[in-house]
Amino acid sequence: MALAIFLFTYVFIAGIRLPYPKLDRPGGALVGAVLMVVAGIVAPAEVFNYSADRSRHAVDMDTLVLLLGMMLLADYLSQASFFRAAGAWALRKAHTPRLLLVAVACTSAFLSAFLVNDTICLMLTPLVLVVVEDARLPPIPYLLAVCMASNAGSVATFTGNPQNMLIQGASGLPYAQFVAYMALPAVVSTAVVVAGLLFVFRKALSHERFETHPPPPPMDRPLLGLTLVTLLGVVAAFFIGLPMSWSALAGAAVVMTLARRSVPRQAIERVDYVLLLFFACLFVVVYGVNKAGWADDIYRVFSPFMSGPPWRETLGFAGLTLVASNLFSNVPFVMLARAWVPALHEPVLGWHVLALGSTLAGNLTLVGSVANLIVFEAARGKAEISFLGYLRVGLPITLVSFVLGLAVLLAEHALF
Repeated sequence: MALAIFLFTYVFIAGIRLPYPKLDRPGGALVGAVLMVVAGIVAPAEVFNYSADRSRHAVDMDTLVLLLGMMLLADYLSQASFFRAAGAWALRKAHTPRLLLVAVACTSAFLSAFLVNDTICLMLTPLVLVVVEDARLPPIPYLLAVCMASNAGSVATFTGNPQNMLIQGASGLPYAQFVAYMALPAVVSTAVVVAGLLFVFRKALSHERFETHPPPPPMDRPLLGLTLVTLLGVVAAFFIGLPMSWSALAGAAVVMTLARRSVPRQAIERVDYVLLLFFACLFVVVYGVNKAGWADDIYRVFSPFMSGPPWRETLGFAGLTLVASNLFSNVPFVMLARAWVPALHEPVLGWHVLALGSTLAGNLTLVGSVANLIVFEAARGKAEISFLGYLRVGLPITLVSFVLGLAVLLAEHALF
């Protein structure tokens, strides 16, 4: 029954459209969570009761609170026009189509390393569309730069994307240690994205000089200064080992309290509660699968590919992560794989591999990550790309960035 409910839920998580029932990703996850409770697989107390023992409750509140706090801080940065100002500054520095692509990719990657990558894509896409339209440039390369570099850059920190937040909650690894190992693979992966896009679109992107003059956005400088200082304080709290979830929410509370011209209700209303509900319901579904023993059974199926010395186990787990993150979607797979990593020979390396593989897997296909969908949904009517058209670009870039990023990660673990 647990497996049947999970497969039913997965149909909608994968974005498969059925004539009936007409459920989308959040609706499918909600129905799946309800079925897990109604079928008696997950007790209501296991959903709502919170205890220090993570194995005894379904919903990981730390991850949800961390995501909520980062969403609120990102919204205040958006209110202060930080994202538009950063994008406009980067675009003013680019004077050729190729440099413009580099500027877009680096801006997206850098911002995504500290804030949730989905938010960065949502903020940058409209600005990029305006600039490429004014410069009469093909929009596809630049839209791909936004989403693919966002995925690559978000590898660097726990707050870069939702699956890394899940890993932080399950692993308990220090923020500073995670950044120390993952920053260089993120840089390498971003460089591969830039180089790959420049090569694939070499005929469409000329060396001819042009001027971009995006109008400077009106900025709320007091709010911007307050939010940036608070965000630096939150990151400092991450580094010294304070609880990440409540550090982020405390930072949001500070900005709410001290912001003079901003009404908290507006920021609270703009939080993506659909995403939070989706995660909460998905926690329940995956908890039911784990409780019924299916996660262990799935692990045993793939264990022959990870048997032998530690290096073979690591490579097998890395390959499984890359493939399964596209088959199951990266967030559900990370929820499943969290139970497997502690049993690996090198659990710390396993957490790092899981973060790298599940995030870079998002660049493989158009539906591989929410960031991709956000960019091309925002560009609907102005730029269209087919599933196969994306795959032709995403497949080589993902494989090369994953192999090089994994090589860097293994070298770091061997040396340090």
